Amino acid sequence: MKPSVVAIKQQDIFKFNARAKKIPGAVNMTVGEPNFHTPEHIKQAAIRAIEDDHTHYTVPEGNHKLLVAVANYLHDKYDLNYDPETQIVATTGVTEGVFSAFNAILQDGDEVLIPSPAFTIYGPDADFNGASPVYLDTSKTDFKVTPDVLAEVLRTNPRIKIFLLNFPSNPTGVSYTEDELRALADILKDHDIFVISDEIYSELTYNFKHVSFGNILPEQTILLNGLSKSHAMTGWRFGVVCGPAEVISQINKIHELATTSITSITQYAALEAYTNGYDDPKAMQVQYQERRDALYAGLHGMGFECPTPDGAFYLFAKIPEGYEQDDVKFANDLLEEEHLAILPGSFFGIGGEGHLRFSYAASMDSINKCISKLQSFLVNQKKLANIEG
Repeated sequence: MKPSVVAIKQQDIFKFNARAKKIPGAVNMTVGEPNFHTPEHIKQAAIRAIEDDHTHYTVPEGNHKLLVAVANYLHDKYDLNYDPETQIVATTGVTEGVFSAFNAILQDGDEVLIPSPAFTIYGPDADFNGASPVYLDTSKTDFKVTPDVLAEVLRTNPRIKIFLLNFPSNPTGVSYTEDELRALADILKDHDIFVISDEIYSELTYNFKHVSFGNILPEQTILLNGLSKSHAMTGWRFGVVCGPAEVISQINKIHELATTSITSITQYAALEAYTNGYDDPKAMQVQYQERRDALYAGLHGMGFECPTPDGAFYLFAKIPEGYEQDDVKFANDLLEEEHLAILPGSFFGIGGEGHLRFSYAASMDSINKCISKLQSFLVNQKKLANIEG
């Protein structure tokens, strides 16, 4: 067996979610799974593709009409300029996009700089490719990377080949303004590294307009995006990787080896989304913001501290003083006693200890139940502490 594969552990977030699903009636606020359905016009486009027998291989990078539609969409939304002939590859979700990009770029001994807390696939992807993840604790800087810290880390870690930037962030929901991105770019432009910018939540922003890092530092940026969150298409597994032609051609080689191409039916659904689904995310975004505000108010009223999310659909809350501070034990006890599933913050790495990640990609009814169950749990914990004291 390949040692780098044997060393990879099954993702804790999936194991915890599987446990929650076995509990009848449990309120599940763990996985970032939109509770909306894929828009009807997109589903119908996929059905037509099947009926018209568009069920054969496509070229590895994706159907040409689709890539043109992606390029036009990204230009209209974010003023990005990617050549559909040479600078875009359609992947099996952003997850495959990260995997293929890491495979194409990294060599043994390289390092990947990952702001932490972070989504859980980035580190194992680096390990698998013989590289070492370098985790940057952002918990003391409002869960953002600051230019001064970035400059120091790059100075002291000359083997860093990739800076992985995810915004709006999973798990914290924080994002970056254009000025903040430009300040980071001023540091990065003087280093021979790639910026892999995971912007899968770009359509779900609340406090300011999303600006893509691909617009700030195009020569060094590999942009990851897709339709899973914006158009409630998680099961369709559609993502895109965009960037300089010379690196995209190498990523496409890995993508071709791994998948040949993504499914033809998904490509026709994606073509419809990018062509006629320009405004589909807006109604969902409005409801997510309402859910964010309701959950934030409920948590704040119980003494939880968390940054107000700029985007995505997560709240990353610090457990109040006076309660169990071991976030894994807190979450396990909460699941057992109240049948409420919340992910421990430490699952997301350094800086996540003592926090909980709430996904509000759930119904308002589930959010209200979550608040009620959490209140009950805290009351019982306080009573238990008084008895033991």
